[in-house]
Amino acid sequence: MKDLNIGIITGSTREGRVSPQVAQWVLDYANQKEQANFEVIDIKDYKLPFLGEGFNDGVVQFQNKLKQMDGFIFVVAEYNHSITGALKNALDWAREEWNNKSAGIVSYGSVGGARAAEHLRGILGELMVADVRSHVLLSLFTDFDGQTFKPQALHQTNLDALLDQVVLWGTVLKTIRK
Repeated sequence: MKDLNIGIITGSTREGRVSPQVAQWVLDYANQKEQANFEVIDIKDYKLPFLGEGFNDGVVQFQNKLKQMDGFIFVVAEYNHSITGALKNALDWAREEWNNKSAGIVSYGSVGGARAAEHLRGILGELMVADVRSHVLLSLFTDFDGQTFKPQALHQTNLDALLDQVVLWGTVLKTIRK
């Protein structure tokens, strides 16, 4: 077992979402590299209430899962030029659990999810998450056939760089959390 744990966060809970397909693609590719322990963390599984409208066991389970991670890869859908409300809510339910960890972004949307990724970067900065420069932008027009994810091979170069950077920064940041 490797020393580094990286969570692949699905950023959508909507019916018909494609984020689980994208997360699985990231997981499969990441596992081939054998640099860390990777796992998908689907925010839908935790049934998080809206922040300020109660508390449930899912919140505790979510926070505990995040504590186990040394870094993250966010699979981000762009809705209305930003991240989903579900992802923002999940980010808000934790604080210290995010701190001093690395993150990469794999986004998708009509313009590759670029606007959502930029919004996410600002939030990650506030949560003291070091997001890496390399970014995978997936187009709804060229990387999806309706609801089926069919990534172009060219994305593997960026995904490879993203994984290398998340692992490198995750390794370094782990030393300051001990």
